[in-house]
Amino acid sequence: MNKIWLGIFVLVLVWSVINPKDYLTWVLETAPALIALIVLIATRQRFPLTSLAYILILILSIILMIGGHYTYAEVPLFNCLKEAFNLERNNYDKIGHFAQGFVPAIVAREIILRNQVLKNINWLNFFIICICLAISAFYELIEWVVALFSKEAAEAFLGTQGYIWDTQSDMAYALIGAITAISTLSKLHDSQISKLNT
Repeated sequence: MNKIWLGIFVLVLVWSVINPKDYLTWVLETAPALIALIVLIATRQRFPLTSLAYILILILSIILMIGGHYTYAEVPLFNCLKEAFNLERNNYDKIGHFAQGFVPAIVAREIILRNQVLKNINWLNFFIICICLAISAFYELIEWVVALFSKEAAEAFLGTQGYIWDTQSDMAYALIGAITAISTLSKLHDSQISKLNT
């Protein structure tokens, strides 16, 4: 994490908090990005991540902040796509859930490899996918609890848009994201980890 990374994060965060659709939804949607920032600052000296991990975390944070500003069901570009392709819903949330699998896959991979968590490396991809699915399921549980206690913010936060299989498809997108990250970025990630360890 460097000054450019932090500058981009802060700029997007400030933009997102200015006149969002709903402030409670903004807090709920951006909280993971803010928690990630605190964790990254706290662990920067002790356990710096690869540049790949930092870039992906920034991208996921931006996705969350855009969703927080507009709500996931009302991101303008995806409303345009909805109209242009005659879709039934605004699918911006699916980008978020894909990234919710993609980004944690690389972060989990890095933590597992660098801390030598597994004695048998053949189990690596299986455990990464399990971690990503656990994160996705946990997030869906948070959405459920918010829906139970906050009727007003529930629809904006959940973003189901009337789709009854939204929870299951969200987790499927996270699974696809995790598999995609592992299959496309492992070699690049290994190279960056090896440089970090030298």
